[in-house]
Amino acid sequence: MTNSNLNRLVILAGPSCVGKSPIDRTMAKFYPELRKRMRKLIVYNSRSPRPGEIDGVDYHFRSRDQIEALRDQENYLVMDVRGDLQAINVEELVKMLLETDVFFEGNPFVAGMLQTHPKLSKIKRLGIYLSPISKEEITYLKRPELHVSLSDLITDMMRRKLLRRTRKQKGELSIKDLENIERRASSAYKELKEAWRFDYVIPNHDGEDSDNWDAFYYPLGDARKALLAFAELLEGKIPPGVEKWEEDLLP
Repeated sequence: MTNSNLNRLVILAGPSCVGKSPIDRTMAKFYPELRKRMRKLIVYNSRSPRPGEIDGVDYHFRSRDQIEALRDQENYLVMDVRGDLQAINVEELVKMLLETDVFFEGNPFVAGMLQTHPKLSKIKRLGIYLSPISKEEITYLKRPELHVSLSDLITDMMRRKLLRRTRKQKGELSIKDLENIERRASSAYKELKEAWRFDYVIPNHDGEDSDNWDAFYYPLGDARKALLAFAELLEGKIPPGVEKWEEDLLP
């Protein structure tokens, strides 16, 4: 069988806490038929489950040693993601693509591999990047007279989102929680610099910490706009507000 027989791989990537998981959940609630067309790619992960996460549904949660051992198997790709080990069974992914469209929701490191791996070189892809800041905002903040460090600003932006999310999940935070938050926040700027590689960028200020996803049942604010944009992109439409970033947008 050749790659021409494969269905579409939909990739939704972005920094930690930018709102990828809420889009997946709200798609299942408000666009169930559209979401059912895609089978989710479940990645192996060495970290512990967060409150509410289920093994085999959100990730295949395994020990670090178990995932490290997958490096010796030809079908697996193993990578370090913000201090955690993650892995994908490429052969299993290809089999899935022979049956249906596949949906990956996760970090730009795994997303980058999905866009460049030789076994997936000829498949149909839709690459969508979820950003906590818009192209217009970046262009404004880059003005020399403002003296803004975009790296520091984005790190602080994501740090605040991650702190709010973790407090909602756990209440009191441990030293390990704070270290994990800092690692993810510090990685966000580097990850945003990969957004230009994707077909579309959706700006979304309502991260995973926001009440706008589900506190009022219907998503509101940027959460609603991001959901609508994602759904329209899946249907082949180009909604207002989606962006295409240039490689040199972020210095």
